[in-house]
Amino acid sequence: MAANSTEILHDFHPVIRVYKDGRAERFVGIDIVPASVDSETGVRSKDVVISPEHDVSARLYLPGNTDPGRKLPLLVYFHGGGFVAESPFSSSYQNHLNPLVAEANVVAVSVGYRLAPEHPVPIAYEDSWLALKWVASQSTGDGHEQWIQENADFNHVYLGGDSAGANIAHNMAIRFGQEKLHGINLDGIFLNCPFFWGSDDPLINPAMDLNLSKLGCKKVLIYVAEEDILRDRGYYYKEALMKCGWDGEVDIVDVKGENHVFSVFFPNSENGKAMMKRVASFINQ
Repeated sequence: MAANSTEILHDFHPVIRVYKDGRAERFVGIDIVPASVDSETGVRSKDVVISPEHDVSARLYLPGNTDPGRKLPLLVYFHGGGFVAESPFSSSYQNHLNPLVAEANVVAVSVGYRLAPEHPVPIAYEDSWLALKWVASQSTGDGHEQWIQENADFNHVYLGGDSAGANIAHNMAIRFGQEKLHGINLDGIFLNCPFFWGSDDPLINPAMDLNLSKLGCKKVLIYVAEEDILRDRGYYYKEALMKCGWDGEVDIVDVKGENHVFSVFFPNSENGKAMMKRVASFINQ
């Protein structure tokens, strides 16, 4: 088949189109904005390479006014996009993380994992675990990232994400509960409109995971949206956690009149700002 074949294999417009010659054409999350000092919040950001051989990277965030004598909670964030789109470097996630970091007063690591279909699942999970191990290495002296080492409280680490990223955050917490990582303590996870689906695969249906009770944190905050097709799966996840023997606290917030990952698309909306305040309270309580 010609290298520039236009025959379509899968068409998921307006997110991605995959051609029979293996090319993937993405329509969202393809813009890249530079790391910077945000003029509205004062939040600083910069980019780092976590694993050049695996093409895993991250954007780091620091609140504008950090106190050298005070350590801040550390949030490791996984972006959404259905495992096939978006990145930490797009305008959507820069505009989402800046106010979230400012409101919660946290150090943040926004993880750039490899995307399907070029890198099929479970590569996204393996890349995300590699990133989490990199974060842990900063606490032991094996890493060399001063922003994290000088400002992050490794005893208060949180995982968060939206949609597919929320799915990743959950699965990283499951793996952490089984394998642990020396040097960090996982306090909780925040799942924004989590992408859970299907019946048999525990990666996307946690109720089927025999290790669900080993979730490696003691508190979970779930956000769902009234108009989101995934809304019921958020409730199903909460019920599964409460029934599996996991020894922790789970709370769910149902936002009326909103759709999937509303706070990412509209971080300055009333509901978007309210969610960031709730997440900040969750992290700092």
